[in-house]
Amino acid sequence: MTVTYLHDKFINIILKCQQLRKPISILIALSGGKDSLCLIKLVEDFNYLYKYFNNIEYIYIDHQWRNDSKKNIKHLLNYTNITNNHTYVYQIHTIHMSESTIRKIRYQIILQHAIKNKIQIIFTGHNQTDQLETFLLNLIRGTGLEGLSSLPLIRQIKYYIQIIRPLVKMNIGDILWFCHKFNLPIWSDKTNFYYSNYRNRIRYELLPYLKAYFCPKIEYNIINFLNVSSVENEYVKQNAIKLYINSRHTYYIAINYKIIKDQHLALKRRILYLFFYYNFNKCLNHNILNQLIKYIHIKHQRKIKIVWEQLKINIYKNWIYIQ
Repeated sequence: MTVTYLHDKFINIILKCQQLRKPISILIALSGGKDSLCLIKLVEDFNYLYKYFNNIEYIYIDHQWRNDSKKNIKHLLNYTNITNNHTYVYQIHTIHMSESTIRKIRYQIILQHAIKNKIQIIFTGHNQTDQLETFLLNLIRGTGLEGLSSLPLIRQIKYYIQIIRPLVKMNIGDILWFCHKFNLPIWSDKTNFYYSNYRNRIRYELLPYLKAYFCPKIEYNIINFLNVSSVENEYVKQNAIKLYINSRHTYYIAINYKIIKDQHLALKRRILYLFFYYNFNKCLNHNILNQLIKYIHIKHQRKIKIVWEQLKINIYKNWIYIQ
């Protein structure tokens, strides 16, 4: 087996994952492109050397957006069959949906499959270029710190399931070189060149423009910024979770705002977001958030009621609760 510098990089990334204890079951989410083939090769070679994974499964979600999707599936299966591991294909039959909606459905399917089959680790093929593009997309849409670092190396989904993106430390040039080095059968996806897609315009127009006219090291600088932001965001997140646990009511859907009102604004915002997202799967909007923060600082207040998306939010006697 030929070992390249990408093999070494991949091995270092995987062995540094603290909760990775063998033997372990993994699920690899595939797209059929160069990233997927590179990830398959790296995982199979890694397992040949270290025998970490007692079960490897592949999963492909067919959006049915392209008229060649069935041929793409067949092409992918021809390659994954060589590994002697199981490959699962799911189809999304409602095709007229936005990219963000499809992304949510795709992750739901992958997670449900992992839970059903008792998978501990989910690998995705997101690379460093995907991380840059996601950052710029979210920045343009007006995201906060959480959105800027939305493609971390490791993300804990449930107490026993992690998503790991081992290629996020590798750029697209290295991945292309790797695929050519081992003659991996890359499927050419023509939708990657449609400029109606924002991500493609960022990849082929915005990033080259910024590199040519503003800073040749723009990609390197953004990655450094994302690494720093990810660490700081994780610190804020962990502290917000601790405060949320301490402030929530034991039995009712309520939090004691007396515990959080003297905390930093960043923590108050996170805790209120957590409260509504955890209990109602709703993302609190800025107007309601600002109202809540304003009201919890009013002394000797009467009972206040805010109606938002069919929720009756009450603020009274140190408590924010829902009727």
